[in-house]
Amino acid sequence: MTENAIEITGLRKTYAGSRKAAPKEALKGIDLNIPAGSIFGLLGPNGAGKSTLINILAGLVLKSEGKVKIWGFDQDVNPRQSRAAIGVMPQELNLDAFFTPRAALEVQAGLYGVPKSQRRTDDILDLIGLSDKAEAYARTLSGGMRRRLLLGKALVHHPQILVLDEPTAGVDIELRQMLWENVRRLNDQGMTIILTTHYLEEAQQMCDEIAIINHGELVIRDTTAALLSRMDRKTLIVRPEGAAGDIALPDGVELERQADGRLRFSYPQLSVTPGAILDRLRDAGVGIADLSSEEADLEDVFLSLTRSA
Repeated sequence: MTENAIEITGLRKTYAGSRKAAPKEALKGIDLNIPAGSIFGLLGPNGAGKSTLINILAGLVLKSEGKVKIWGFDQDVNPRQSRAAIGVMPQELNLDAFFTPRAALEVQAGLYGVPKSQRRTDDILDLIGLSDKAEAYARTLSGGMRRRLLLGKALVHHPQILVLDEPTAGVDIELRQMLWENVRRLNDQGMTIILTTHYLEEAQQMCDEIAIINHGELVIRDTTAALLSRMDRKTLIVRPEGAAGDIALPDGVELERQADGRLRFSYPQLSVTPGAILDRLRDAGVGIADLSSEEADLEDVFLSLTRSA
């Protein structure tokens, strides 16, 4: 087991132009290490370069410059070993409509050169919840079942690294929960997981570390906890007993009076405490019927880092 599952240095990709369009630089010198055994989030807005990066890792797109090592194998020196170390669950439902799940997994294993004695088709079918549909044609499967089959295909060659590209886009809650249970189980067994998603609450709950890419550049990479701590402001929501008049607030506190009578106090948590705000409410003769608080989430961090870029 290597210290880093993936090591990326100076990665660039420029797509050739045409008579109607200039060349497009999709990746502009990415440097990124992904620790082995982690669940790593790769986030960014549409067009940021995430898909290009994933396709380069999978060997589907040729890089323009830079160096990529996957599980210790240099992609240029050992292309077969580096590709064998990674499995990709793509966003698109690219399945043969006339293959059964069992046949699809067997064919995929054959393409990777997995000997029949080492294939785990039944175990994978059980993992993805398709044992009872093993002999049904893929065209008869629901959209959620097809996504499960994509996950199974990514696992047939026993990869050390699994890339999930928008795995829960358009799926129901039950399938989403099943997918995350499987991901945690695989990670507990030592598999490195790389997740791209537009559902930022999923990344916040699942990922140990997160990298945000925008306009082909690495904006930031840190632990999920450290990223959340970058947002200094918190919100205290108070439902007063009766109408609330003028309130003398501590410096840095902003008050928003809502139509339903509630008061939203936004404050810098490093310099102002909720108790200080409540003291000012009492000084103003405002009774408190109920209160709650809100903390910044990953969406706030994401927007703050990508909105101005």
